[in-house]
Amino acid sequence: MTKSRNTFRTVSWIKAARKDFEAFPAGAMDRAFDALTVVADGGTPDIAKPLAGLGSGVWELAIKERGDAYRVVYALQLGDDIWVVHAFQKKSTKGISTPRHEIDLVRERIKRLKEMLDG
Repeated sequence: MTKSRNTFRTVSWIKAARKDFEAFPAGAMDRAFDALTVVADGGTPDIAKPLAGLGSGVWELAIKERGDAYRVVYALQLGDDIWVVHAFQKKSTKGISTPRHEIDLVRERIKRLKEMLDG
């Protein structure tokens, strides 16, 4: 199967998300970059899952690195780019759901990003 060359989309970062992401260990960063490359090429990496409660098009990469859990949240339906809106180390060891304060932060960043892109 051949892919059209123009399916590759740009991955853009909210500045705060990039700053948090750069604090990840190298192995977690590498896995996230590999997964985002798959997303940019129109695929769905095996570590990606839809992030519930934020509407369609908001996905989370779940990365395990040396016993720690890291998350990278991206949005597919904001303009032409794939937008990374949040990156964090998941602190909770109980439960699998993303903590409420992280969801609220993602929701706020997406809202501000939409306003910026529409403006």
